[in-house]
Amino acid sequence: MSQHAEPDYASLTATLAAINARIEVATRDSGRPPGSVTLVAVSKMQPSDAVLAALRAGQTCFGENRVQEASAKFAALRADWPDLRLHLIGGLQTNKAEDAVRLADTIEALDRPKLADAIARAADRAGRLPDLLVQVNIGDEPQKSGVPTADADSFIERCRTRFGAKLRGLMCIPPVGEDPTPHFKALAALGARNGLEMLSMGMSADFEAAIVAGATHVRVGTLLFGER
Repeated sequence: MSQHAEPDYASLTATLAAINARIEVATRDSGRPPGSVTLVAVSKMQPSDAVLAALRAGQTCFGENRVQEASAKFAALRADWPDLRLHLIGGLQTNKAEDAVRLADTIEALDRPKLADAIARAADRAGRLPDLLVQVNIGDEPQKSGVPTADADSFIERCRTRFGAKLRGLMCIPPVGEDPTPHFKALAALGARNGLEMLSMGMSADFEAAIVAGATHVRVGTLLFGER
């Protein structure tokens, strides 16, 4: 456990309940049944105590950017929290693929052939393969990770051939300062034409719009845990 101050469990519990209520309203507005959207609590740069507080409040799905940080926080928690699910949501270096495959339940950062190669090799060695999401650079921004939109269909098809049903869906981060809805709709359309139902899109500022556009997973950090 970290040496940070004890989190305010009651406050976090109330905040989590409020976020889940907003998720359910947006889910209903999108015409889908209750419980069809999963909250991924983004715990990157948060102390272990904050993760434990969220677990005690009923949150079981978490997102981390860095493999080393995720391992330090989550490896020891699985014995006591068997329902815990860990998503790796940050850019993944090929030399971290083996650790990622052993640790994660879902890798949301599959974005290039070399990483696909590294994940496949790591899965063979580990005897397990997490669920995989292709990260799409939905705004085609040069500074961002993700498959360019023009290459997305062909990359998805290659990954499906390689990973089969473990290729579950798509992830994106829309450009900052733009209306995210057209980007969310574009990712949903890409998923639909490729038969991929899992869509990880939407964060603290825009998760409701993402849900209405078809998100199945929303990644919320700041709204839940506060500023890092």
